[in-house]
Amino acid sequence: MIVTLTMNPALDRTVSLPAPLSVGEVQPASEIREDAAGKGVNVARVLAAAGDEVRAVLPLASTDPYAAALEAGGARIRRAEEPAPTGSAAALDVVAVPITGRARANIAITDPAGETTKLNLPGPALSSDAAEPLIDAVVAASEGADWLALCGSLPPGAGDDFYVRIIEAVRGRIASPPLIAVDTSGPALAATVASGKPDLIKPNEIELAELAGVPVRSEPAAVAEIARALVPARIGSALVTLGGDGAVLVTPERAIHATIPPHIAVRSTVGAGDSSLAGYLHARVAGSADGAALDAAVRHGSATASLPGTRLATPSDLPEGAVALTTL
Repeated sequence: MIVTLTMNPALDRTVSLPAPLSVGEVQPASEIREDAAGKGVNVARVLAAAGDEVRAVLPLASTDPYAAALEAGGARIRRAEEPAPTGSAAALDVVAVPITGRARANIAITDPAGETTKLNLPGPALSSDAAEPLIDAVVAASEGADWLALCGSLPPGAGDDFYVRIIEAVRGRIASPPLIAVDTSGPALAATVASGKPDLIKPNEIELAELAGVPVRSEPAAVAEIARALVPARIGSALVTLGGDGAVLVTPERAIHATIPPHIAVRSTVGAGDSSLAGYLHARVAGSADGAALDAAVRHGSATASLPGTRLATPSDLPEGAVALTTL
């Protein structure tokens, strides 16, 4: 079972344009789509579609329109104190921790070439009264889980070390704690790597370079070299996504680069990185080794990138064709 935490959920509104964006001009739009999103929710949706047992924890007011959007997508929302449901693993189990304020709204603009412009708004502040119940809910949800994925930016009031607090609580209160993956950036990622020693981080090459305090490098060998300075001293492993150049996985034993499958036409990059993490976790829970897990990550990310708007990959969307794996 896999648990995700989305600290800053968002209603993603994606506007599709029939032509490239012209700044300062009036343009027609061909489509608009709205989805309940946020990095952890995106990861959970991809995992649920793949048939994994997954539980998504997030702060959410009961009257938030985001709740209706989640339910419209097939999620089952329950309060943290309610028992987990039984039944199909394909239905997304959402654990909602009450807060004051509504989920933010993000706007993404995509054109036919897959060029994406995003406007991400700040979420509601996390009060001190809500912080501890949220940590408690994550600990309770993580009992018996294989992985816990801490995903996305932190809301105002949480503090840069909030993920560290969660990691310490999970590892301190659960006898056999899950492995912990972290997908965030900036000060939150730096604080987590400095003190939390997560089992996996999933940055892109820009976020990795910022974390390491070095110039951005996109060549797979250079990315692996940067990650090796962190693995295993501060993190268990690193899955670094490189967009159209695939991804690099660095573990204590090896570094591997994977290309994207052939014939991928990018239509929207929204959720592609989240799908890569979901593919990796899906493969790891199934017992896959490093190479197969990296292959799954690249296929899931590529599948989502080939879909319009905010659609996320399902098993039927996964591309065929060889993924070249190279040891670095």
